[in-house]
Amino acid sequence: MFNSGPGKTPDDILRDEILQERAAVLGRAGQSVMAALEQLQGIEEGLEAALAAFHRLCEGPEAVCGAGQRHRLLREINDEIRRYNQTRELAKLRFYYLIVTREALGLRRHQKVEEMYRIPPSRKYLQQG
Repeated sequence: MFNSGPGKTPDDILRDEILQERAAVLGRAGQSVMAALEQLQGIEEGLEAALAAFHRLCEGPEAVCGAGQRHRLLREINDEIRRYNQTRELAKLRFYYLIVTREALGLRRHQKVEEMYRIPPSRKYLQQG
């Protein structure tokens, strides 16, 4: 795994392995947050498209959907909002784990991490009425 090369003591080799493992742990924690944020982004894009379609079909002067269809579309959109909010909570939890991991490794400043892994606000449900 490591080049023990000339001049490297067993302590040097062990220290290198520990540093590599620390970096791997932080990398996995960051990837976990990023995966949740990417999933959240995908849900949000689908939600925005559904909301645009709903407004085009069911609201305004050119509305063509009936009350039953409007109710069904609102329920489907609210289901997606629920899924979005649940995925957001997962992203928040994974971000928390990342911060805890950083703290455990002696890293105390998290401003850049907070900027990199920005968790968007939760979404409000649409009213059925």
